[in-house]
Amino acid sequence: MKFLQALLLFITIHSIGHADCCCAILPPRFPIALEGMVWIPGGEFTMGSESAEAKPDEKPTHKVKVDGFWIDTTPVTNKQFKAYVDATGYVTTAEKAPTLAEIMAQVPPGTPEPSPDLLVPASLVFKKSDAPVSLKNHFAWWEWKKGANWKHPEGPDSSIEGKDDNPVVQISWYDAAAYAKWIGKRLPTEAEWEYAAYGGKKDITYIWGNEEFSEDKPQANIWQGSFPYKSTKTDGYYGTTKVKTYPANGYGLYDMSGNVWQWCSDLYNISHYAKEKQSGVSVNPKGPASSYDPQEPYAVKHVHRGGSFLCHPSYCKGYRITARMKTCPDTSLNHLGFRCAN
Repeated sequence: MKFLQALLLFITIHSIGHADCCCAILPPRFPIALEGMVWIPGGEFTMGSESAEAKPDEKPTHKVKVDGFWIDTTPVTNKQFKAYVDATGYVTTAEKAPTLAEIMAQVPPGTPEPSPDLLVPASLVFKKSDAPVSLKNHFAWWEWKKGANWKHPEGPDSSIEGKDDNPVVQISWYDAAAYAKWIGKRLPTEAEWEYAAYGGKKDITYIWGNEEFSEDKPQANIWQGSFPYKSTKTDGYYGTTKVKTYPANGYGLYDMSGNVWQWCSDLYNISHYAKEKQSGVSVNPKGPASSYDPQEPYAVKHVHRGGSFLCHPSYCKGYRITARMKTCPDTSLNHLGFRCAN
């Protein structure tokens, strides 16, 4: 949940225990393109990775077939999300205080209750360290920030003024699903997302190909320098960038790598790929029926994909096409957004 990382941080500190495009192939039944979306022709592909860099939950590789679908050209922007809030009065998860009951339901029995002072509208914000830190301790660069939300991504003193075309962040899975429903769309499945990320190509590691990330000529918005304390940002940016800042993939999709992580509809279960492998070819998979993460077995989690501006080869190569991340549906962070499908 959005508060779970903050709770674990609290526990750790107190040593109590326990992280521009054109449409591709336009099918006859869609004579008019959907605005801001690209048609992805259906097909079969190998999902997951067996590479040396692949994490356990990217294995085993398995065959997947998806029907054609529409997907947003870019992540949903601040301007687009603001239109939704203005029209409906929607209040995001980060703008509401978490309850003690929902927190304790997702942590192991016997976990100490957090301080009441932490039960406030807040969200998780990246905090650059002053010096090198252990990359095994992600608490070193995340802060539970009161007043952080989509309008104030880094806290109450920040704003999105002048950032209409940047991806909206501090969005929970619930927020993303609500927006998608309002606009007549849905969140993409994880299989659809990965298939679309390949851009019609095969046997590539990154959306741009197989060559490694270049800090001299960046192919996407990821961390440049030494994570998490020194950002050189040779491309001139720090944090999120406007959508379409970097080249699109083969299908004309922008920001499928870096900038912001993107929610998918699927639940997360570490053993799901192994089960899919047994089925031969999975057709339009929608993810597991239940969630399970051995690192946090009491928490229900959903998948998000694509990496963000905080990814760096030394720590997180989440910008690889097959890389996966997962978190609870009420989690919101200042590098997590979404795009829609149809």
